[in-house]
Amino acid sequence: MKHNFERFQLKPFLIQTLEQQGISLPTEIQERLIPSIKNGQDVIGRSQTGTGKTLAFLLPILDRVETEKKSTQFVITAPTRELALQLYEVFKIYAEESDDLITAQLVVGGTDRLRMIEKAQQQPHIVIGTPGRILDMLNEQALRPASVKAFVVDEADQMLDMGFLEEVDKIASRMSDELQLLVFSATIPEKLKPFLRKYMKNPKQVEVEAPGASPENIAHWLVPDRDRDRKDILLKITSSLQPFLAIVFTNTKETADEIHEVMRAEGMNVDCIHGDMPPRHRKKVLKKLQDAEIQYLVATDLIARGIDVKGVSHIINYEIPKELEYYVHRVGRTARAGWDGTAITIYGRSDQTSIEKLEKQGITFEYKEVKKGEWVTVEKRNFQQRKTSSDQSVKPGNLKKPKKVKPGYKKKFKQKMEEQAKRQRRINRRKG
Repeated sequence: MKHNFERFQLKPFLIQTLEQQGISLPTEIQERLIPSIKNGQDVIGRSQTGTGKTLAFLLPILDRVETEKKSTQFVITAPTRELALQLYEVFKIYAEESDDLITAQLVVGGTDRLRMIEKAQQQPHIVIGTPGRILDMLNEQALRPASVKAFVVDEADQMLDMGFLEEVDKIASRMSDELQLLVFSATIPEKLKPFLRKYMKNPKQVEVEAPGASPENIAHWLVPDRDRDRKDILLKITSSLQPFLAIVFTNTKETADEIHEVMRAEGMNVDCIHGDMPPRHRKKVLKKLQDAEIQYLVATDLIARGIDVKGVSHIINYEIPKELEYYVHRVGRTARAGWDGTAITIYGRSDQTSIEKLEKQGITFEYKEVKKGEWVTVEKRNFQQRKTSSDQSVKPGNLKKPKKVKPGYKKKFKQKMEEQAKRQRRINRRKG
């Protein structure tokens, strides 16, 4: 039986590896972009996590490597070390099956810079790394841009958010005028468009929605904080769960550290990861995750996009993300490979608008609480806005009895005001 990817005329070792990985059908973005990338066309792939975009560019790149040439032919950049490392790991899975040696180098911070320069000077076929380190390799002339056929910018909107677009621009400007540019991004902000216009020639633009904002096998639960300390709510939630692996998402690094300490003090098997942690620690935590040695991980949105951790049974949002698209990225870590998943979000008064927006995107929430250690469904909690006196309608129920005033209160108040006025006049005369 003919394999579905064979119609793209990919090399046999790639088809073989896809079969080993249990992948037989291309996703929509792979279907629409693999032929264009193989033909050398510039592309803009707008897609969320979980659409298969990594293989959409990695398969045609591996297919096009000219192994007989000792030169760097493809450069792939990602906004974080973790994403770059993940791309490198996927590359290794597919390249190892090739009869001809395909070489690649991971170029990220937190590693020996001089050794990295030496390896880059050996001209690996593919360089995968973060923008700062790739630019450093170019400045040191370890990386020769003239031989590069294609430059991949993964998670371009995140590059923009993290302030790396200037470095990406400098990398692209060093390369050949015939460079093929492949840009992948969840969104295309206005500030990204000048960069695209500057380097792209009639790009093929493809927009692919993730397979449902809320896959059927994810249950979305909302838990009200009832104006209490959210740490207490979180501990009630965790005490009622027996997750294989749960990721607790926070909006800031400071909150992540705080929550990690609280959970650790309760004796939980918990670790923490965010951008301020040393690369060695982050690498160690990711290794523990892959080896299923952690039951709870506290994290910022650093790992929400792109990092593929297997076996996540629960997502707990300690707070709703400020950028709502991250809600989809967060919950997308669970319910993979046929698993079911539960996304639990703690919410309060200020979150009503965000919840309504998420519901408009097709996410169906259940309202839940933990009572006596058991999960129960509760009524939707509508937080009433505090009305000002000007917009209160005058109804019999709204009329309040006038407060009783103590006898002589008005007289005493008047005397006090007169004394203050006299004192002020004396002060003014002294100043004069």
